Amino acid sequence: MAGRNIDGGVTPPPSCISRIAIGDILRRTARRMPGNIALVDGKRRISYDELDAAANRMANYLINSGCKPGDRCAMMFGNSIELVVTLFAIHRAGLVWVPINLMLDDEDVEFTLTHAEVSHVVVEPVFADHPNLGAVAKKLSLPVTVAEQGFPFCADLPESEPQVEIDRDDIAAIIYTSGTTSKPKGAMHSHLSIYMSIMADAVEWSLTREDGIPLQLPLFHCGAHVLLLSFMLVGAKCVLLRGFEPAAVLAAIEEEELSVVVGLPMMYAAMLDHPDMETRSMKSLRFGLHTMAPMYESLMRRMIDRICPTFMLTSGQTEMYPITTMSRPEMQLKRFGNVWGEPSVICDLAIMGSDGELLPQGEIGELVHRGPNVMFGYYKNQDATDEARRFGWHHTGDVGRINQWGEFEFLDRTKDMIKSGGENVSSMQVESHLLNCSGVLEAIAVGIPHEKWGEAVTAFVVAKPGAPQDPQPIMDELGKHLGGFQLPKKIVFVDEVPKTATGKLRKVELRMAYSDLYTGEMA
Repeated sequence: MAGRNIDGGVTPPPSCISRIAIGDILRRTARRMPGNIALVDGKRRISYDELDAAANRMANYLINSGCKPGDRCAMMFGNSIELVVTLFAIHRAGLVWVPINLMLDDEDVEFTLTHAEVSHVVVEPVFADHPNLGAVAKKLSLPVTVAEQGFPFCADLPESEPQVEIDRDDIAAIIYTSGTTSKPKGAMHSHLSIYMSIMADAVEWSLTREDGIPLQLPLFHCGAHVLLLSFMLVGAKCVLLRGFEPAAVLAAIEEEELSVVVGLPMMYAAMLDHPDMETRSMKSLRFGLHTMAPMYESLMRRMIDRICPTFMLTSGQTEMYPITTMSRPEMQLKRFGNVWGEPSVICDLAIMGSDGELLPQGEIGELVHRGPNVMFGYYKNQDATDEARRFGWHHTGDVGRINQWGEFEFLDRTKDMIKSGGENVSSMQVESHLLNCSGVLEAIAVGIPHEKWGEAVTAFVVAKPGAPQDPQPIMDELGKHLGGFQLPKKIVFVDEVPKTATGKLRKVELRMAYSDLYTGEMA
């Protein structure tokens, strides 16, 4: 293989010359388009050069506070200018970003902060003493910075970027994702893997500085994070919204003349049913993205007719940051349900059998990927990392096949995980709390198709002899331990739960038998 690794008689360039770093995105855009509006947050607007300066001041503050490259820094924010400033400050200081899902309970937040070995927490005032958020960090005696609007505590610090050496393979983020066990796993992503995802999305969607998007999806999710950075890469405008309100999204599209919209199917349904849909103009939109849940034909036709003629589905997982498949616009009315589309421009996609052999089109197996956006591994979990890398591919845990159009069609999950309203819910975690409820003998948590939530967390319970079959006491007890998105939408009492000969739960049978449980329900 002569010539495969030619060095040409010279040393490779130092990392400072060929570096890839997330924080550089903002600096480069600010130099090219300093006056372009980067973010809109309510009545506040901030340009790229103003955002660049604010991020540098905050980065210098973090360094002055004792943070060192490689330290983990957690964030507890709703979507806001302060979140984005802090995000870029963390990257520029060479720290590792650990976003905290604001919907987690205190146990999961404490686990994340402890497992990630977080050394500093930045929190917005509203969450500083929240029992599930800031109060947990204080209980752990972690240094906490309360980021008041405008960052008055670092107003006098230098606006020059701190000189921190960053390598493309340095870890930029640890994103904790629910798995099949009760404890989340921390997916580590490098500056390179995130940067590749950002550039792939910008290419796929032909983004330019003239584009704009409303971001109501929470930025503690990597899907919203990569959307933000893809638009900022080209100097486009992002309108930050704190949660989903149909009227706010519709107003942002019209008033800011936004060109792209993103949402879950349930969000689009709410927008279409809102009275403002009759008066707001959507003419600025050139395409829309839908994600995280199956699309139904009736809803898609309404979206095309009333919102925008062009829609694309995006799917993926945290371990791939996150987008791995996208649907072509011309396919939007040809098939529906759980068809995730083609691989993105930086992903290889295949279907693998249990023996590691790649399967031909139409055969059912596990979805596997390769590409530069694959995670570095699970933090402090080599066994799970090795399991995900079997046979030289990244294993998703999703089961399906390649259809006649070359798209991935999802059928089931090898991992016992439920995706409800865009959130991953560990069925085993729900089951463990169900089994601790008085009166419960056996329990299974299953994801059942739901038009609004994609999948609805549904509990099937065998009551102890003599115990009343009343779901409310069980729900009351679960509410003490689980986040709202983890709670079952319904509790169904059954005489027995289906099991294999070896005692393993047969969840597929329940999914099939109760597949119409939520038919016609939108709540």
